[in-house]
Amino acid sequence: SMVSELRAQTQIPLILFGYYNPIFHYGCERLCADAARAGIDALLVVDLPPEESGELKKPARANGLDLIYLLAPTTPIDRSRAIARSASGFLYYVSVTGVTGARAHLDTGIAEHMREIRSVTDLPIGVGFGISTPVQAAEVATMADAVVVGSAISLLIEQHTKSGDVPEAVGGLVGAMKDAMKSARRIESAPAAENSDG
Repeated sequence: SMVSELRAQTQIPLILFGYYNPIFHYGCERLCADAARAGIDALLVVDLPPEESGELKKPARANGLDLIYLLAPTTPIDRSRAIARSASGFLYYVSVTGVTGARAHLDTGIAEHMREIRSVTDLPIGVGFGISTPVQAAEVATMADAVVVGSAISLLIEQHTKSGDVPEAVGGLVGAMKDAMKSARRIESAPAAENSDG
């Protein structure tokens, strides 16, 4: 019902992001039909590998829902290729091994992993886990098609719930990240200056 209300206000794609157990209990076919009717565009089920997703994949595709899968720094290239073949929408690259949460520094191997993944798929790639500042979002935006931010926003919500200024706090962070990402992409795509020596 929340997505139905949001869908009336925006055409931005919306992804149902969670674990398989609640989906299984709800019923895969029922969930996919209800999600599509509400305006969901895709499903990201973090604990469901492609090999075990058949029960969800068929009704998802029948209802026009993309299935997004995760890749990690430890995913071998052959597995990345197989996962990419099963995915639709985009691939979500988890930029670090370990648990989610804001981090002071990004993994130095992201660019190399992006090149490797792009060699096996044309799907867009979103990068997430640990991205918490506009500077980090800008850095990732020069390598990936999307930046996924979760823990930093959750922390802001927690910090600002009592004061009642959650929308302003979250909007401020997201706006700053968006501006930083746009600037980074403009710089990245700008043509190199010509050599003044001719």
